[in-house]
Amino acid sequence: MSSIPAHITGSTVQSLLPKLTDPDADFRFMSLNDLHDVLQRGPSGFLIQEYAISAKTVDGILKTLDDQNGEVQNLAIKCLSPLVQKVSADIWPPLIEKVSMLKMENSVDRSVPSTALRAIVTSLPRPVPGTIPNEQVTRAYDSISKVLIVRLVGRIIIPLGKRVLPQPPKGMLQMSGTNGGVDSDALDLLIEVIRCFGTMLQGVEIEALQGTIMEILENERTSSVVKKKAVTAYSVVAAYFTDDVLSASISQIIESFRDSHLTPTKRRLLITLLASMAKSIPRRFGPYLQVLAPFVFSASSEEELQEQLEKVAEDGEPDIELDEVRESALVALESFLASCSSDMRPNTLETVDAAVRFLQYDPNNANAVDESMEAADSDEDDNAGYEDEDYEEDEGFSDDDDMTWKVRRCAAKLLYTLISTRANDLLEDGTLYSKVAPQLVERFREREDNVLLEVISAMSLLVRKTGEGVNVNLRNVTAQASSPIMGPPHSRKRRRLGSDASMLDAQLPTMSVPEIVTDPPHSSGSQASLAALTPSLVQAAARVLRGKSILTKEAAISLLKDLLVVQHGGLTDYLAQIIDPVVDAIRGPTSSGGQGTMSGASGIVSSAGSVLRIQALQLLESIADTHPSSVLHTLLPKIIQAIILASKDKFYKVSSEGLDAIEAIIKVITPPRWLLPDPLQQAQLGTLYEVVMDRAAANDADLEVRQRAIHALGTLLARTSGTNGKKLLSMEKRTKALDVLQTRLRNEITRVAAVRAINAIALLASAKEDFPGRWVQEISLDLGAQLRKSNRTLRGSSLVTLKDIIINPYGLEHLENQTIRSVVELLLPLLDANDLHLLGHALSILAKLAQVDAGAVANAEVVTRLCNLVQVPLSGGVLDALLMLVKAIGEQGVGQELMAKLLKDVGVAGDPAVVGKVIGTLLVHGGSRIGVKLEDFTAELETVTDEQNQCLALSTLGEAGLRLGTASPLKPELFIKHFQTKSDRVPLVAAVALGRAGAGNVAAYLPTIMKTMDTSGVPQSQYLLLHSIKEILQYASDMDTDVAPYAPQIWSKLLETSRAEDNKAVGAECIGRLALIDPKTYLSALQGYLSDSDPAVRAMVIQALRYTLADVDEAYDDVLKPILIPILATILQDDALENQRLALTTLNSAAHNKPEIILPNLGRLLPVVMEATYVKPELIREVMMGPFKHKVDDGLDVRKSAYETLYALMETAFTRINVVELFDRVLTGLEDEHDIRVLCNLMLAKLIVLDPEETTRRLDAIAQRFQKILSSKLKENAVKQEVEKSEEASKSVLNVAFSLNEAFPAAASASTAAGTHGDWRSFWEWVRKEFSAQLRFLENQGKDRMG
Repeated sequence: MSSIPAHITGSTVQSLLPKLTDPDADFRFMSLNDLHDVLQRGPSGFLIQEYAISAKTVDGILKTLDDQNGEVQNLAIKCLSPLVQKVSADIWPPLIEKVSMLKMENSVDRSVPSTALRAIVTSLPRPVPGTIPNEQVTRAYDSISKVLIVRLVGRIIIPLGKRVLPQPPKGMLQMSGTNGGVDSDALDLLIEVIRCFGTMLQGVEIEALQGTIMEILENERTSSVVKKKAVTAYSVVAAYFTDDVLSASISQIIESFRDSHLTPTKRRLLITLLASMAKSIPRRFGPYLQVLAPFVFSASSEEELQEQLEKVAEDGEPDIELDEVRESALVALESFLASCSSDMRPNTLETVDAAVRFLQYDPNNANAVDESMEAADSDEDDNAGYEDEDYEEDEGFSDDDDMTWKVRRCAAKLLYTLISTRANDLLEDGTLYSKVAPQLVERFREREDNVLLEVISAMSLLVRKTGEGVNVNLRNVTAQASSPIMGPPHSRKRRRLGSDASMLDAQLPTMSVPEIVTDPPHSSGSQASLAALTPSLVQAAARVLRGKSILTKEAAISLLKDLLVVQHGGLTDYLAQIIDPVVDAIRGPTSSGGQGTMSGASGIVSSAGSVLRIQALQLLESIADTHPSSVLHTLLPKIIQAIILASKDKFYKVSSEGLDAIEAIIKVITPPRWLLPDPLQQAQLGTLYEVVMDRAAANDADLEVRQRAIHALGTLLARTSGTNGKKLLSMEKRTKALDVLQTRLRNEITRVAAVRAINAIALLASAKEDFPGRWVQEISLDLGAQLRKSNRTLRGSSLVTLKDIIINPYGLEHLENQTIRSVVELLLPLLDANDLHLLGHALSILAKLAQVDAGAVANAEVVTRLCNLVQVPLSGGVLDALLMLVKAIGEQGVGQELMAKLLKDVGVAGDPAVVGKVIGTLLVHGGSRIGVKLEDFTAELETVTDEQNQCLALSTLGEAGLRLGTASPLKPELFIKHFQTKSDRVPLVAAVALGRAGAGNVAAYLPTIMKTMDTSGVPQSQYLLLHSIKEILQYASDMDTDVAPYAPQIWSKLLETSRAEDNKAVGAECIGRLALIDPKTYLSALQGYLSDSDPAVRAMVIQALRYTLADVDEAYDDVLKPILIPILATILQDDALENQRLALTTLNSAAHNKPEIILPNLGRLLPVVMEATYVKPELIREVMMGPFKHKVDDGLDVRKSAYETLYALMETAFTRINVVELFDRVLTGLEDEHDIRVLCNLMLAKLIVLDPEETTRRLDAIAQRFQKILSSKLKENAVKQEVEKSEEASKSVLNVAFSLNEAFPAAASASTAAGTHGDWRSFWEWVRKEFSAQLRFLENQGKDRMG
C-alpha cells in the first residue's frame, strides 16, 4: 500500500488512478482504499479546479463499480461520498448520469448503480428547513432535478426553455420488459431523493413522481416486495403534495375503490396505502377520513364476513386473500386512530364493532366460543377444558395452515390503540366495559401465543386506564401499611403555628399504623365495572398462568399486578386461584410437570424463566402490600417456602427480588398488621430471620443481594420492636442482627443500605431494650463519621438516621456526655448555609442534644457558627430548627454567651427579621440569666433613630410577644406608632411584629387592630394592618378559640379593604386563611362573590381560594368537595384576562393539594385549560413605540399560565389528559413566545418518559419546529436580552433533542425503515454537523451523571 503524503493535491489522486485497472483484485482494492483516504483527508475543495483529474477519477470509480470482486465494489461506493464533497459542482450532473446509465457487465449484483446513486445523493449539500438554500445547495438540487429525476421517471419534467432535447432512455422506475418488474433499489433511491431534497422539489416534479409510483402500484406485474416499497415511497412523497395534488390523489384512490373489478389484492394495497398516508401526513389526511373510512370499514363489515363464511361452508376452502384484506383494514384503522384520533371520533362505534368482531374471528375452530362459555360456568369445567389442550387436532385441521390468527392479533392491537387514545371518554360512557372488556376476557382462551399476548396487553392497558387518577394516594397508603421507608422520612406539613412549638414531638416514632383496609366498592363508573369483571378476569388469568408459554404467563402476572394497583387489592376472594400457579412460577421450570418442557439448555428460555420468576415475586409483594394479613394467613406456608427458595437463587436478580418478597411477608406477619403473636407466626418469622441474616452477612453474595437483605433485616428489627416484638424475636437474635448492621455500616459498599436499615429501626423503636446502650453509642459515632464523606446520599441518609436515633427518647437515653460532645463536634461542619437541607437536620439534632447536655452544645464554636448563620436570610423549616435550638439553649440557662455575641458581633449586620426572631426567642426562654431584659429593647426602640436598629428592635419585640403570649407586657400601640415612620422598611417590619405579638395574645391585640382599621383612613395604614392580621391568622396557636369570636368583624373588614389595588394580594391571603375557621360559612360567601360585577372583587376571591387549598383537615375537605369543581368551572370562564390567569394558577394549586377532588372531575376543567393555550388574534394589538409599531399580545400571560398548568398536571394527572391533544398544544407552543417555548421543551422532556409511543410518532413534527428555532438568526442590532433568550432557546432545544435521540436512537439510524422519521433523521444529521461541540458537552454531562 502506498503511503499518503502530508500535502494532498490533485496529483496525489492522479497517481492512484492507474492502479484501479490492475488485473489483481487486491491491488485494485488497496488503490481504492488509498484513494478513499486521500479524498477524506484532502483539504476542502482541493479538486474544484482540477476538472480533468476529477473526470478521470469518476471514470476510474465507475469501472470499479462493475468489478467482479464485491469488496472492491463496496469500497468504490464508499469513495463516492468524499469525491462528491471535493469536486466542483459542475462534475455532479455527469457523475449522476454516468452512474445511472451504468451497465453491469462483470458483476452479478444489479443493485450497485442504485446504491451508488444513494451514496451520491446523501453526500450532496441538502436544504435546511427554515433557511434560504445557498448556491451549493441550489446546484445540488439542479443536478437532481435535471438528471436524476429524469432518469427515474424516464421523461423530461421541466423543459429547458425552447430547446428540443432528445428523449431520455427508459426510466429506472419504469416497468422492465425483460423481467416484468421494477427494480426495488430504484424505489429506495427515490425515497432518499425525496428525503434529502423534498422541500425543493417543484410541484410538477412531485406530480410526476406521484404518478410514477401510482403506475407501479397499479401494475399487476409488480411484485409484492416492490409494492410495499412503493407504498412507503408514496407516503414519503405525500408529505410534499400540494392541496390540489393531495385531493387528486385521494380522488384517484376513491375511484380505485369503486372499481367494479377490484380484486382483493388491489383492495388490500389501497387500504395499506391509506394507512401509510395517515402516518405520514396525519394533519392533512385526517379531514379525508370521513370519505375514506367507509371503504376500510366495508372490508371488516359483518356482511362481508357472513358472505365469506357461507362460501367457506359451501366450498370448504378458506379465502386467505380476504383474510389478508381484513388484516390490512384493521392495521389501517389502528393507524387512523393513532395518527388522526380526533378525526376518527365519529367512527368510534364502527371501530369498536370491527375490532370486537375479528377478535373472535376463528372460523377454523367454530366451537371454541361455545366451549369457553360453557367452561366459564364452573371451575371444574374450566379445568377440564384446559386439560384438553389438543382439542383442535380432533377436527383434522393443522394450526400451521390457519392464518386467521393474524387477523385476531391485528384486532387486539386495534383495541389496544383504541384504549390508549380514547380511554378518557369511552370509559365515561361505558363503551369499553360494555363492549370491549368482556370480549377481551373471553379471548384469554386464545391458542396462539402471539394473539394472546396482544389480548392481555390490551386488557392490562384498560385496567391501568381505569385506575388512572382515581387511586391518587395509593402509594402513600401502601407505604403507610408497610414499614417505614428505608431512607429520609416523609416530609411533614408544618403546623399552622409555623413556629418551633412541638416540632420535634411531631416526629416521634410511632407504631400506630393501621391494618390495611380495602377501599369500599364503587357503586358506579368504570371502577364498578372493573370490580364486576374481576371474577372472570382473574379466572381467565389463572388459566393462562397454568399454561406452558413463559411470555403469556409474564403478561398475565403483569395484568394481575395492574389489577392490584388499580383496586388497591381487591383479590381477597380470588387469591386461592392464583397463588398456586404463581408459586410454581417462582419455584422455576423444574418445579412441576407442567413446566418440565421449559427445562432445556437454551439460554433464551433460561433468561425468560428468570424474568417470569421475578415478575411472580413482584406480584406476591403487591399482594402482601395490598391485602390484610388475615386473608394471607392460610397461604403463607407455601408462599414462604417459594420466596426462600428464590432468595437463595444463583441469579442475583432473582435472589434480590426474593429478598424483597421476604421483606413484604415480614410486614404481613409483624405488628401492627398482625397484633396477636402465635407459634406458627413465630416459627415463620424465625425462618425468615435466618435466611435474611445469612444473605446479609455473606461476603460472597452479590452487592445488590446484600443490600436487599440489609433492607429486609432493618424492616424485621423495626417491626419487632416493643412489647409484642419481644415475643417474636429473642434479644439474642436482635443483638446479633444489630451487630451485623453495624458491621455493614463500616463496610464502604454496603454503608448506605445499612444506614437506611438503622433509620427504620430508629423510627419504630418503642422500648429501651430495642436500643442497646453500647450499640447506640458506637452507631451514633459511626453515623457522625459519615458526615465527612463526599457521597451526598450517604451524608444525607446518615444525618437523618442520626436525628431519628436522637429524637427517639430510648435512643437519646443511652447517649453519654462524651458521645454527645463527639457528635456535636462532628456536626460543626454542617452548620453552614451552603447546604440548607443538611443544616436543618443538624440544627434539630443539636436542639435535642441541648436538652441533655446544653454545655456541650452551646460551646464557643457552635455559638460562633450560629452567629454566622443568623446573618443569612433563613426561612421555612431551617429557621424553625434554628429557633428550636436557641429555645433549648435558653431554657437550659446557657444562653449568655450566645446573646452577648448576637448583640455585639451580629446586631444590625444580619437580616433583622432572622436576628430579631433569634434574639426574641432567646430573650423569652433564657429568662433573667440571659443578661438583658425586654425593657432594654423597648427603651432602645424609643431612643434609636437608625433604621436598621429600629427594625431589629421591632422584630425582637414581635417574636418576644409571640412567645410570651398573654404574659407579654407589650401593647399594640408600641408597634402601631411606628407605622408613620418615614422609612421604606420600618413600617412594614412594625406591622409584621405587631401581628406576631398579636398571635400570642389575640384578645389584647386584635380589637385594637380592628379599631385602628376603622379609624384610619390612610391607605398605607390599611395595607400595614392587613399584614398584621395575616401574621395573626398564620401564627395564632388556637384559631377556633382565639380568632373565631372576631371572625365576622375581620371578614367584613377584609372584604372592604382588599378592594384597593395594593391590598389585593395580602387581603386575599387573609381572607383565605380566615375562611378555614368556618369553611361552611365563608366558602359559600366566597362563591357568592364570584358573580360580582367588579373584576377586582372576583380576582380577590380567586386568590383567596388558592390559600385555602393547602389545608389538610378532612372536615374541610368534606365542605370543599361539593363546591370546588363548580367554583373552578366558574372562575376559569371569567371575562377578565387577569382573573383567567389567577384561575389557572388556582386550578394548578388545587390539582396539587386536592387531587382526590380534582382528578375525577378533570374532564370538566381541562377543555378550558386547553382552550386557553390558543393564540387569540383579537387580543393582539399594535402600539407605537417612537416611529416603530410594536405588537403586544394581551393574552400571553394567560397562555403562559395555561401551559404551566398543563405542565403541572402532567405530574399529577397525566393519564387523565388526551395525549394527542396535549401533543398538538405542545407542538404549537414550540412556535409561540420564548417563555412558552421553554415550558413546551420541559413538557417534551417529560413526554419522552410518560408516553414514548406518541413521542415517537411526533418526532418529525418536533424536528421541524426545532430546526426552525435553531436556524433563526438575530438582527445585527439585537439587544443583550434578545441574545440571551436566543442562546437559552437553542440550549433548551438541544437538550431535548439530545434526550430524544438517547431515548429513540433507532429513529435517527440509517437502518430505519424508509419513509419513517425522515425529517427527524435529517434534523439530527444537521444538528450533529452544526452543533457538534454542544452535543459533545451534553454527552460528557451524561457520562458524568452515569459515573
